[in-house]
Amino acid sequence: MKRALSGILVTMVAASSMLAACSSSTGNTGNSGNSGTSPGAGTAPAASAQPKVKLTMGSWRTEDTDAYTKIIAEFTKKNPNIEIEFKPTKNTEYNTSLNTALQSGSGPDIIQLRPYAAGAALADAGYLEPLDGLKGMDVFAKDTLLAATGSNGKVYGVPTVFSSTQVFYNKKIFQKYNLQEPKTWDEFLKIADTLKKNKVTPFAFGSKEGWLLSLTHGMLGPSVYGGTDFIKKLLSGEANFKSPEFISSIKMLKDLTPYFPDNYVGIGMDDMRNMFVTEQAAMMVMGDWEYAVMKKTNPDLQMDVFPVPPMKEGGKPSVTTWVDGSFAVNAKSAHKAEALKFMEFMTTKEFGALVVDQLQKPSAIPGIPATDPLVAKLSKNADTIATPYAAVVYFSAGNPTTKVTLENSIQGMYLNKLTPEQVADEVQKSADTWFKPKK
Repeated sequence: MKRALSGILVTMVAASSMLAACSSSTGNTGNSGNSGTSPGAGTAPAASAQPKVKLTMGSWRTEDTDAYTKIIAEFTKKNPNIEIEFKPTKNTEYNTSLNTALQSGSGPDIIQLRPYAAGAALADAGYLEPLDGLKGMDVFAKDTLLAATGSNGKVYGVPTVFSSTQVFYNKKIFQKYNLQEPKTWDEFLKIADTLKKNKVTPFAFGSKEGWLLSLTHGMLGPSVYGGTDFIKKLLSGEANFKSPEFISSIKMLKDLTPYFPDNYVGIGMDDMRNMFVTEQAAMMVMGDWEYAVMKKTNPDLQMDVFPVPPMKEGGKPSVTTWVDGSFAVNAKSAHKAEALKFMEFMTTKEFGALVVDQLQKPSAIPGIPATDPLVAKLSKNADTIATPYAAVVYFSAGNPTTKVTLENSIQGMYLNKLTPEQVADEVQKSADTWFKPKK
């Protein structure tokens, strides 16, 4: 699948979560009547009577619990001696929790890695088992594997899904006011104006949680600063974050505030989702992972997506993409062999189909079709009009990371403490502490 540009892997200071300790064997679950018999006596035990082990699987995706429970159940059918418990942590607590556990020599057996620099930091610290020789890894494109590659060039994670940010919209509200998917930025703003005049909140949006701000800028910004072409200039040193194009993209976020909910500075992700699924807001700039969550929350919600329209007529619309997480094996796991067996399962088309079906997202494994029309549309957009989520793919290093600096600075702008120019200046100062342009 054609995705975002290859990432520059750099070292990041933060990592991830899960206080669950590496699991231990639960003992032999063979015939209890033979519990006192020596292994060599009598009939050899059947494969299903192998000693049973329990693995823990860490993640920041609490909303994926039901999906992964079903996915794991399919693996267990063929591997009855391996029990896997999916134990996610709240996304805002995951990094700190996992890092603390790993530093103490524990942590889950199977770890969901934040993509790019965050995952590389865990690998560089020696917390992960290399997976280069794992059966099935050759199914992934090289660019895809970069999301879980350490600074030594070794691969430490199995990529699971591609993510993209697109504009979700309420079809019923759009139909009520005769609104169509916009083809230009002016049409996009006219839609927002029409909704506001009719006392409908145009965007479910909040600035309480920083990650929402880099996500929103990563989605809307490319239409202003020039998409992939500008990113190439950033990476080569031809441009920087103080360039007029980037400053304009930050100013655009400020200019959209009339279309945000009242008190948006105190609104977080849960509030945004609630506004959209209860049809209080007509649009939401969000990652495709929310589709399954919103569909489950309100099965009757009529929603669709469209890409961010270009500034000028005839320009190219865009969506933002990246590999959103991989799964790795804890180097201190007491059951590496069993954990690696699950890693092999994650490289199969069977797993890819389960991911598409249960998570309602494009699989990182090529050639897995989507039966849901909206998921198919998400995938098509990501395949054909993608630009990289630059803050994640290229600028998630530094202390604090440049991505976090961008988020904090935009929050400051929404609190009227910083101007767009000052936001850009803060981001450039952060990048200057670690980023070296590749001439």
